[in-house]
Amino acid sequence: MEIRPLRPDDFDALMDAATRAFGEPPAHGADIRRRHAEAAIAAGRHLGGFDGGRLVATAKVHDLAQWWHGRPVSMGGVAGVTVAPEDRGRGAGRRIMTDILRLCAELGHPVSVLYPATTPLYRSLGWEHAGAQHIVTLPTEALRTLAADPVPIRRAGPEDAEEVAATLRRVHRDARDDGPLDRGADWWRIRLADTRLYAYLAEDGFLAYGWADDDAALSVDKVVAGSERTLRALWGVVGSGSSTAGTVHACVGPDDPVLWLVRERSTERVRRERWMLRVVDAPAAIAARGYPAAVTAEVALRVDDPVLPANSGTWRLTVKDGEGVLEPAAGDPAAVRTGIRGLSALYAGVPPAALRRAGLVECGDADADALSAVFAATPFTLDYF
Repeated sequence: MEIRPLRPDDFDALMDAATRAFGEPPAHGADIRRRHAEAAIAAGRHLGGFDGGRLVATAKVHDLAQWWHGRPVSMGGVAGVTVAPEDRGRGAGRRIMTDILRLCAELGHPVSVLYPATTPLYRSLGWEHAGAQHIVTLPTEALRTLAADPVPIRRAGPEDAEEVAATLRRVHRDARDDGPLDRGADWWRIRLADTRLYAYLAEDGFLAYGWADDDAALSVDKVVAGSERTLRALWGVVGSGSSTAGTVHACVGPDDPVLWLVRERSTERVRRERWMLRVVDAPAAIAARGYPAAVTAEVALRVDDPVLPANSGTWRLTVKDGEGVLEPAAGDPAAVRTGIRGLSALYAGVPPAALRRAGLVECGDADADALSAVFAATPFTLDYF
């Protein structure tokens, strides 16, 4: 199988591959799928695997950033992974994903994230489960009464893409969030052109919602706010639809403040879409991430990464004043031993105690406590890609 970047003349074959893998997009989504695919091809971020002239496999890398303790880390978002039905089970998926991983490294993404349709393939290449997109179902009436003091809010359209992206960045930075994506103004320019999306901007917040596919409920893509007043006001806009929609399906963080604002909260219906993370460049990933300013730690660890050998070896991890450094420490005894899957899970805040019992990390109690403090996080995303 020959793997190369897709070209504009491969577009029809790409659309056929996507339909065979994911089904026909809804009428309103076909143009959006096309525009994003064209952008990825133009940027050289969409790979195809060919058997002769026939497209066998595809995968692309989104140019994204992901927030980790209030800092944006350049992230390669892997999506559009397909293998032709007649070629599945023959290794095509592994081959194109290996090249996608190397492309992430070439493009300078220290970490990569994907939403898996299957886990074993991605685990075999170093990705590991890290966080989730949480969809909670709330009664619309419970949101209607949240609005308190008036807050200036206006509708947002494609011309506001830069301001939307900047507002989201400020909120995630100041909240020291772990996991949310920065999709950039260009993506928002396309998203805000969708007439099915109702978007609103405040000075320190943003709301995007619409009707659910069955038009029996409202669907909230995103509500972020830097203050209680703005948070209440934006959720109040959603709640104003209580006379026609009894429920709201909302994408929120697991500790989203709205869950502490609603009056009644005993049981919740939550759907989770799990995502996996992979450290691509270990020293760069550690340097880019944020850490609790009060934590000081130094840990020696041995990492094994057979796919990207530059990550393998003995390292010294030092964290102080919110900064992290990973330096080669050849010859030093390593108190912590892990493969790249274990390191990726640690990076995302998975507790070392759990990883020890899963066989992904070997370490003593003192180092486990240090790593728990360094990488403490409850990661979530508000976007699917």
